[in-house]
Amino acid sequence: MLLGMFSAAAAESGADRVLWYDEPAASWQQQALPLGNGSLGCMVFGGVPEERIQFNEDSLWIGGETNTGAYQAFGDVFIAFDHEELSDYRRQLDISRAIHRVHYTSKGVRYTRDGFVSAPAGVMIFRFTADAPGAHSGHIRLTDAHDATIVAEGNVLSAAGDTIRHQFYPKPGRTWEDPVVLKYASRVLVRHEGGAIEAADGAIRFKGCDSLTVFVGAATDYVPHRDRGWTEGDPVEEVKQRVESAAKRPFQELLTEHVADYRELYGRMTVDWGTTASDQLALPTDERMAAYRGDGPGPGEKTVYEAEAVGGTGKPDPDLEELMYQYARYLMISCSRPGSLPSNLQGLWNDRNDPEWRCDYHSDVNLQMNYWFVDQANLGECFEPFADWFHAIREVRREETWEHFKKRGFAMRVENGIFGGGSYRWSIGDASWLANNLWDHYRYTLDEDYLKARAYPALKDLFMFWEDHLVEIPSPDGEGTVLVSPDGWSPEHGPKSEDGVSFEQQLAWDLLSNFAEASEILGIDEEERAKAIDMRDRLLGPRIGKWGQLQEWMVDRDDPENRHRHLSHLIAVHPGCQISPLTTPELAEAARVSMNARGDGATGWSKAWKINMWARLHDGDRAYKLLAEMLRGNVYDNLLCAHPPFQIDGNFGYASGVGEMLVQSHMDGIHLLPALPGEWSDGHARGIRARGGFEIDLRWKENRLFHATIRSDHGRDCVLRVAGPVSVFTGGDEVEFRELEPGRIAFPTRAGSEYRVLLERPEE
Repeated sequence: MLLGMFSAAAAESGADRVLWYDEPAASWQQQALPLGNGSLGCMVFGGVPEERIQFNEDSLWIGGETNTGAYQAFGDVFIAFDHEELSDYRRQLDISRAIHRVHYTSKGVRYTRDGFVSAPAGVMIFRFTADAPGAHSGHIRLTDAHDATIVAEGNVLSAAGDTIRHQFYPKPGRTWEDPVVLKYASRVLVRHEGGAIEAADGAIRFKGCDSLTVFVGAATDYVPHRDRGWTEGDPVEEVKQRVESAAKRPFQELLTEHVADYRELYGRMTVDWGTTASDQLALPTDERMAAYRGDGPGPGEKTVYEAEAVGGTGKPDPDLEELMYQYARYLMISCSRPGSLPSNLQGLWNDRNDPEWRCDYHSDVNLQMNYWFVDQANLGECFEPFADWFHAIREVRREETWEHFKKRGFAMRVENGIFGGGSYRWSIGDASWLANNLWDHYRYTLDEDYLKARAYPALKDLFMFWEDHLVEIPSPDGEGTVLVSPDGWSPEHGPKSEDGVSFEQQLAWDLLSNFAEASEILGIDEEERAKAIDMRDRLLGPRIGKWGQLQEWMVDRDDPENRHRHLSHLIAVHPGCQISPLTTPELAEAARVSMNARGDGATGWSKAWKINMWARLHDGDRAYKLLAEMLRGNVYDNLLCAHPPFQIDGNFGYASGVGEMLVQSHMDGIHLLPALPGEWSDGHARGIRARGGFEIDLRWKENRLFHATIRSDHGRDCVLRVAGPVSVFTGGDEVEFRELEPGRIAFPTRAGSEYRVLLERPEE
């Protein structure tokens, strides 16, 4: 029955929804495949004769309120079998169901492994079956990344410890001041059919079993509440309860529950912009990547901050490009769900206690990039961990900001942990940049309860910070005065103590605008709203420099030969809305000049950001060029993005870029196909979200919009940008619309109703 279900799944999901390989993974970073339920995750290798399942739980951190600390590995489960002579090996990850499968033949017996991480059950579940009885013999080991004692008893392996002995990074001898000490626990329970199992020598040994089902749980006592000291409860009992409760249920029941839960999120959206040749679709994913890469070099192993554009001419593979988009949605569902912590630099997955950049929450682009795409990709619930974490750490950030600056509100350091601690340097714009994500989530959902409880308190704190921080200086144009942010920097380079840095000016503009609009929606803080509008209108605005560029600093010092990866002075283009070809064409042209000067070469996250930038500048062909180069040069064979090393922001930034190419709604209204590349001449998308509470289905032919269906959640007027004459219908009735300007219309909607927009195509 299980085999039949998976065959149906493959037929339904298609080859563009499955990653598969014809040999086990040798590399954690480049080849192993990720599973997760939001807070609990693992990387599966598919090894024979020994399987390795390296697992993480998102709250296992060292550090505290006075420093970032580091995200930690948790442990491994090793399952050894007496299988050596193999044939017909295949491992795969079906992202339409979030299920990992391995099958192979050894000595005439067909073996199958199925694994998933269940959000409803809160555990990892792996089942081992064969087409012959008594075929499984071997042993199972549990390891702990912090050297806790492993206890083997009956059919259970367990470990428990705390982080008090491990408060060092990156090497012993450097300890954090006042660390938060977490208790943690992991547990493996083995259920078998046929044969026998026993605990021996710190492992569970099994012999002659027909099948095995392995349940794995892990947790800490972390809670996102400073007033409770960040800890509460007993992780040993919590993990024991979860594992034992799951183990009492039939595997098929757990699997069906998991698939239904996962698909409720994943199944909301589809994209299709072409079909890959059948012989290419038949290749393993790593070979498809090689074919797409062609003569390009592929991802490197070392961090290269400034890189030339990746060349190479490979075979077209639109299904691979679609897979990369849906893989980002899969990863987000797997590492950020209600009740979990937000995605860190590697999402949820980390095999080291001294990971690169602490595997932390970098706030000078990386964390923001992780969440740009979630609402548009119809995964709004996945944003909740970001909002909850930002809310939880505000008090710590307020205290340190007052101690350092003697200013109200709060600011961020670049590197951040789960207890509010930060390190590296202060980056004054970062907190407002993070708050942009908070505000944007409201613009998609129009959820006033969320606005009042989560977004507005942060927006008001940051309004107060800017009120205290901005200073008045003579305008550099010699007329009057302007407000500037003093002693700023432009991440992640350049002078470190400058007035009026564009990065901070643009983020102050966004924050003050967003705060004013939010206070008006909630009908509160009228006096502060007026102040915010006045401050915003007095800010030093974006400036065009001597070679036509958008200036990075108030002083016109930009170097046209600078190829730096960061695009800090272009936040007003993306993710902001201060500069657009629709409203500020001269500034948009200056942004293009700056983008051309920076070039197309970049690390993974930077190239992803450039895709978004070119889409916002309505250059779909340039955006596609970078998208293709990113797949060729910044993505490993398991489709994880290479900074290098692996950073998940590139995966999520890629998805954001695709979304911006298909639909934009950051300006006044919804813009359909604003940056459609020539390579995607025919296609469709279903379930894209737009700001204002709308959901959209699109179909296009010959690079022109054919028709769209728009569903209205809240009954707001729909403002739509479309090229060409249109008709609008709902329930068979034509809807009258107003033409606001050429190519821009508005029509009323009712909550829960659907509207079909048809474009009149020119005579052939």
